[in-house]
Amino acid sequence: MKEHLYQFSKTALIVIDLQKWIGDQYAPYSAEQVVERASAMVQTFREAGAFVGLVRVSSKDFKDMPRPLLDQEPPAIKLVPGWDEIVPEIGVTANDHLITKRQWGAFYGTDLDQQLRRRGITTIVLCGIASGIGVDTTAREAFAHGYQVIFAIDAMTGFSEEEHEHVSKVIFPRIGRIRTTEEILACAALQS
Repeated sequence: MKEHLYQFSKTALIVIDLQKWIGDQYAPYSAEQVVERASAMVQTFREAGAFVGLVRVSSKDFKDMPRPLLDQEPPAIKLVPGWDEIVPEIGVTANDHLITKRQWGAFYGTDLDQQLRRRGITTIVLCGIASGIGVDTTAREAFAHGYQVIFAIDAMTGFSEEEHEHVSKVIFPRIGRIRTTEEILACAALQS
């Protein structure tokens, strides 16, 4: 018997930072694998009329971004023209909710929590890049806001395998449930 993880009417799919700047420096999954799996979930959630939140980081001049003193520089990101647009494999439809953030997490400084609460959403399925940065920060914020969190563990990846493994084994099991894309899509099939 397949597990009933969520109900579409009370669940949002939140896709983190799958935008044109993503490169090829990820592990354990490639950006292409993550985009392919996230795209399958996006399509399923769209067809069900469920909430799809597409999160992107964007700035016109980078003056609105955090600039703390750091001991380690963040990974280099190649900003190509249109870098802040959602990848074409996913795209943005009229029914999607585009969330623009200026920091790692998708809750702080955005209307994501308000949009979810007003729709009665209690569960969030998370995927995207990078597992130990944008996904992890958004997951912790969701947990602090009282949401149930489901991690599409093979539809996310880190800047290193160590980063991904750490959050997957140490952090995520303490704040939510870890499932594969296949398991999440199987739950969708139960609701059809």
